[in-house]
Amino acid sequence: MATRDLGAALALADFRWLWIGSLASSFAMNMQIVARGWLVYALTSSALDLAWVTLSFMIPMVAFALVGGVMADRVPKRGIIMAAQGLNSVATVLLGVIILVGQVDFWDFIWFGFFNGTVLALSMPARQAMVPELVPERLIFTAMGLTTTSWNLSRILGPAMAGFLIAWIAGGDTTSHLGVGIVYFMIATLYLASSLAMWRVTQRPQGARADDQHPLRDIADGLRYLWANPPVLGLILLSIVPFLFGMPINTLLPAYNEDILSGGADDLGLLMSAMGVGAIVGSLMMAAMGELRGKGRWLIGTSIAWAGATALVGTADSQLWAVAAVTLVGWLGSWNLSLNRGLLQTSITPGMRGRILSIDMMSHGLMPLGVIPISLIAEQVNVAVALQVALQVAGGVFALAVLALLCASRAVRSLA
Repeated sequence: MATRDLGAALALADFRWLWIGSLASSFAMNMQIVARGWLVYALTSSALDLAWVTLSFMIPMVAFALVGGVMADRVPKRGIIMAAQGLNSVATVLLGVIILVGQVDFWDFIWFGFFNGTVLALSMPARQAMVPELVPERLIFTAMGLTTTSWNLSRILGPAMAGFLIAWIAGGDTTSHLGVGIVYFMIATLYLASSLAMWRVTQRPQGARADDQHPLRDIADGLRYLWANPPVLGLILLSIVPFLFGMPINTLLPAYNEDILSGGADDLGLLMSAMGVGAIVGSLMMAAMGELRGKGRWLIGTSIAWAGATALVGTADSQLWAVAAVTLVGWLGSWNLSLNRGLLQTSITPGMRGRILSIDMMSHGLMPLGVIPISLIAEQVNVAVALQVALQVAGGVFALAVLALLCASRAVRSLA
């Protein structure tokens, strides 16, 4: 049954083209994480600067996500996605040129991060809300698992490709910008391919509407709907905690790789790819387990297990141990997020989907609140010790936060 569902979802041409476009943009974003992280750390040798660059990307996700949600419920989603990926392609070419001519500095990554984050905030609700409009309800969990798989497949190949290209083109010269610049041109091409893939989507999804209601009223309606539906609110709350305490490791991997493991760009690519291997297993498990019973209880259980895996990464002091630990983080994190997204998609009224998914997306923008304290500690004391201790503490706080929500929140208890 699971295998038939996987085939049935991909047999739907419109969903398949949406999936291909998501795969291309995911490759672009994951290659960018390695290229950006490597060059920023090479320029500044600062874990805190890595956090600031991430913050520049995340702030627009908090500031503009609700606007993106209103757009997704009002404007044809296909056009939003095409325009967003086209703009990302142009901006990435511009930054690639700046890097290649040797004029790049820390602030270039700040403005580019802000632009990138704004475009993502305005377009991602449309991409997410489009999925259940292209597949039948019985395939929602399969489709969400496959969508997460596209992201995780890019986490396997994208970082390795970026890391190995940077190392190979630079020939071991850690001060060379040539490899990073070329990788940025590859990223721009992938963004363009993502935009063009949307041309092949022929179905015009429902939900686009035009009325005279002020957008702020639309946002208020979405917030009231969220408060009136405890299971939906519970899913949002259980999405916020992982982004605060489970995701900072993604941003800090360049510093972790260099200061704890003494690794290079290719080693960083290996670490991120290992996390992607675990993640693709987790997302495929979700795609193949659409009929899993007690999904809410599994969601809570995998949240606590993810917290334990995060703490485990903080104990690693060798490349082999680190690869094993981040693989576990990738597996549990992906399974958890795929399950959360599937439950959320099936719990929302279609006319509210864009706005509620945009509220969920805002939680992603909270990630730097977990990164910055760790980075500040690393700036003041021994970086390696600070990162290890901070990851262990983050894992512990992660688990305690989930348990606290379970005890204190009726919305979260409604999922159990």
